[in-house]
Amino acid sequence: MRQKLLLFVLALVLTTITISAREKYAIVIHGGAGVMSRDKMSEELRTEYKAKLNEALVLGKKMLQEGASATDVVVKVINVMEDSPLFNAGKGAVFTHDGVNELDASIMEGKTQNAGAVSGVRDVKNPICAARAVMDNSEHVMLSGAGASEFAKLQGLEIVPNKYFYTERRYQSLQQLLKKERERTKKDNMGTVGCVVLDQDGNLCAGTSTGGMTNKKYGRIGDSPIIGAGTYANNNTCALSCTGHGEYYIRLGFARDISALVEYKNLSVAEACHEEIKKLSEMGGTGGVIGLDADGNIAMEFNTSGMFRGYIKSSGEKDIAIFKNE
Repeated sequence: MRQKLLLFVLALVLTTITISAREKYAIVIHGGAGVMSRDKMSEELRTEYKAKLNEALVLGKKMLQEGASATDVVVKVINVMEDSPLFNAGKGAVFTHDGVNELDASIMEGKTQNAGAVSGVRDVKNPICAARAVMDNSEHVMLSGAGASEFAKLQGLEIVPNKYFYTERRYQSLQQLLKKERERTKKDNMGTVGCVVLDQDGNLCAGTSTGGMTNKKYGRIGDSPIIGAGTYANNNTCALSCTGHGEYYIRLGFARDISALVEYKNLSVAEACHEEIKKLSEMGGTGGVIGLDADGNIAMEFNTSGMFRGYIKSSGEKDIAIFKNE
């Protein structure tokens, strides 16, 4: 009996050590990576960006403290950024060549490997909500265009006229590109939003939402709605959300590749993200990625001059940044 009691106490101590070594919860967000200059971004605008990132993180922390699931937190946190004109997602989405806004989003749960995505929607106020509805309430993973909008209406999601997404700043970006007769500019890819979360049950979730690329044509779709390219989550490895030149992320299978590096090469999530960003650079692509594992270890890697980013952990550790080396 005494031996059994000792074994029970030992098991209890080991369990306590394991739990204390792991973060109870953590959240990491990004608001896009791209060409950014401290000299050209006013202090007022920097303050606006950081305030909105902080608002998203504070909401996520509150929800996690109250026991919300990683999935619920990812959606609500991304909603904050989708509803802000600062980012290339939802309200601040960029314009296509034809002068309309087309939005993409995806979400994936680490525990179940379930996922949902929408692409090319023009009237769904919060595309991440539509992506979740696809995941929860359909047998499919991705819906596009009018079909995705029809499905969103049936799910009772808020539908808005396309002009809701109009912002003067994004419209002028399109006009400048049309005037210069260029197909794209790296700077105008900036603003995709994403969130990765670890909840108190130890489950991971990742989500990404975007307006795509300024002046895009022919129904172009980037990596954001593609599971394994722009978004991926697996409780056994990590959760990831990407931002950047989507064509490169698709070719690399970027997010899934990071998960594979963690799984098969036993790299940390930070090491794996760093390794994949190196591959992106070698191919000539630009962008960034945020990552989180089941122990609360985070990664925020990018090869551009800046990435809107931030994180908060249950330990109280927190950071919000825009440029490199800050």
